Amino acid sequence: MRLIAAVLASLLAATLPASSQWWLKEYGFDQAKYDGTGVTVAVIDTGIDAKHPDLIGTVVDGVDFSQVGNPSGTAPVGSSSFHGTMVASLIAGQGRTSGGVIGVAPGVKLLSISIGLGVTGSDTDAQIAKGVVWAVDHGADVINLSLSRNSAVWPKSWDEAFIYAFENDVVVVAASGNRSDGSARPSAPATMPQVISVGGVDKSGIASDTSSTQGLGLVLVAPAEELYGSYPGGEIRSWGGSSAAAPLVTGLVALMLQKDPTATSSDIALRLTSTVRDAGEPGFDAEYGFGIIDPTSALLATGKAAQSPLGSLSNWVELYRETQAEEKQEGLIPPEVPAQIAKPEEGQAETQEPYLPAVLETPQQWFLNPLLYWLLSPLAPLLWIALRKRRKGESMANDQTKVSRKHDSRDL
Repeated sequence: MRLIAAVLASLLAATLPASSQWWLKEYGFDQAKYDGTGVTVAVIDTGIDAKHPDLIGTVVDGVDFSQVGNPSGTAPVGSSSFHGTMVASLIAGQGRTSGGVIGVAPGVKLLSISIGLGVTGSDTDAQIAKGVVWAVDHGADVINLSLSRNSAVWPKSWDEAFIYAFENDVVVVAASGNRSDGSARPSAPATMPQVISVGGVDKSGIASDTSSTQGLGLVLVAPAEELYGSYPGGEIRSWGGSSAAAPLVTGLVALMLQKDPTATSSDIALRLTSTVRDAGEPGFDAEYGFGIIDPTSALLATGKAAQSPLGSLSNWVELYRETQAEEKQEGLIPPEVPAQIAKPEEGQAETQEPYLPAVLETPQQWFLNPLLYWLLSPLAPLLWIALRKRRKGESMANDQTKVSRKHDSRDL
């Protein structure tokens, strides 16, 4: 049913050539033998537009903690309402059937947990804590947090919630934050022990100018520039930053868990950090963390870890919490709205390679969509029979008319 719904929805959807989604080929995602089937991913964000053609059938449950969304968490909320949908599409996008964004783990089940990112007066600290616990209780294997507090310190309410996730072997992936947010260092929740903190690199593998990739809290990096995501309302827009890099890692974790369902969260952290491609200074450094993700090697890894190579949140709380001042509620940093992808002006030479979406028109002209003809092709024999019967009927009617006319002429 998911396949049929996605194909039908794609007829009126924006489209994006697979060749434009360069990270799939360059990082080997398109060669993976896994799609995340059997893995559940929670996206704690602004809510997922589950009606977007690229996400039809992917959201299986959800909840709203923002108090302004719908009960299932599928009504995008706040000034950054687009964000959760774009994050979800890089994880689970159904682009191979919808013609849009292709997620790195399109077989996963999504939990949509909406919080008030960009909602004035919203207590996002408390909402995130509730969201983490809810995700664990509803079967999440991985939690994606593409959000930033713009502070290395996190509230006490997060201690218990995140420890609960780690004790239940849930992998937590978080964006490091972006320099455009006013911080040059990773921010909570990316700074928390055991969390897989993700920074960004550009298309050439160089530390991104936009994402916060300077700080010991960074674990690894992934593509963060010249990316695309599904935008509420059936659109597709370009975007980047660590918010876009994190879901690529979340999707990779889902593939790893599908391949080895017995892997613990510590095993996953070990396999990710031990298979990265080193960049920058030899070994661990503040710009790239352990290095750049290598999905092919990560999926081949079989290492086991007695404890997480990323530390222990429980131990940190025991040793340092009482000496740390409580961080007041500052609110999360609302991300910038991605720009629409425009066609070049008439007569203007195309300068991009490849030229990306003049194809991004929403809705596209339905009669130009090849999927339409693919769907209608089984009906061709029935149409041929119907036309044949119609023509035969018309022929018999014409013959009767001719006979009638001859009879009338003799009577005159």
